[in-house]
Amino acid sequence: MSGRLLRLACTAVTAALAAQVVLAPGAAVAVPEPEPAGPSATAPPEADATAPPEAGAAAPGGRSVAELLTELQRLYREAERATEAYNATEEKLKEQRAETERLDTALAKARLSLHESRGAAGRLARQQYQGSTGLSPYVRLLLARDPQHALEQGHVIGRLARERAETVDRLEGGERRSDELARAARTALDAQLTLAERRKKERDDVHRRLGDVEKLLASLTAAQLAAIAELEQAGVAEAQKRVMASGDLDDDRPPSREGDRAVRYAVEQIGKPYEWGAEGPASYDCSGLTSEAWGHAGTPIPRTSQEQWARLPRIPLNRLRPGDLVLYFPEATHVALYLGDGMVVQAPRTGERVKISPIASNPVLGAVRPDPDPKPDPKPDPDAGPRDDPQAPATSPR
Repeated sequence: MSGRLLRLACTAVTAALAAQVVLAPGAAVAVPEPEPAGPSATAPPEADATAPPEAGAAAPGGRSVAELLTELQRLYREAERATEAYNATEEKLKEQRAETERLDTALAKARLSLHESRGAAGRLARQQYQGSTGLSPYVRLLLARDPQHALEQGHVIGRLARERAETVDRLEGGERRSDELARAARTALDAQLTLAERRKKERDDVHRRLGDVEKLLASLTAAQLAAIAELEQAGVAEAQKRVMASGDLDDDRPPSREGDRAVRYAVEQIGKPYEWGAEGPASYDCSGLTSEAWGHAGTPIPRTSQEQWARLPRIPLNRLRPGDLVLYFPEATHVALYLGDGMVVQAPRTGERVKISPIASNPVLGAVRPDPDPKPDPKPDPDAGPRDDPQAPATSPR
């Protein structure tokens, strides 16, 4: 099944691949990542021993091709990390907006109910004032010509008194409810404004980091870009060879029905541009593609790659089947959808388009399955008595 899906995807992507630029941004594992040394660390690692001989050679400008590739990979990774942070805040802002609207609606209803309760209380107050005689019900009973009729009136008066008490209770309860909702609505609006401000800062951060990428790319010559692409492709090929040699991806497992739908949706998006924060249908970022694919398959999943990694059931790579999600980098800042035969379909990064890539195009963190297999029914105990057999006749208690 996965081979058929892969052939279908390859047919759909032939034209798109022919039009892609020389530098393949999706391949970001050609050179080992630098050791973490704080956000300002830029010291590149040593050149990959498996890279072409010219990888360590000095490029125009004093930096080697390997150093340029490492720097470019770092900038792209920082931009994608900022993008996923923006996506997470955007999702929280959507939820907060919905909560604010819900509270505003509830507050409007509470205020309307409170207005009606105050009207009812006013009518009762007027009736009580107009019907007041200054005599207690006991004295009125003694002076009545028909005590039985007076008693019946007393029941009516008691019922009216209870209604008045209930009206007052509703009024007081309505006032408390209205005050509580008003405070909650103000708190929700404050939270919404805070998230909106955070989103703006994160959006500016994404723009700044993408500006750094564009600045570096603009400073490179065509020869440097070609050399970087060659080094990158060589690193990906070597990493893919190691993954396939491990035997983890040898089994050709069929996708689930939902997984098949998710794969088909993702494949149909091949050739569409990457755009940070986008969820389709014209463009996508990495987690926008995977979340939309599974949403169209009827299984909604979290929007961001980090939430997908945190909340979906994890599986080992040797159990991968088409439709599963492959997460990348220690922070789970990139995600792709497994296609089968060691390939994924992904929205790589800015400047690229949705495409098919080797699973080892980035450092793999792990995999998750949006539609986990149902737990099998427990096997019957062979030593159990006839009560474990639904077809067995019931035994009489002793």
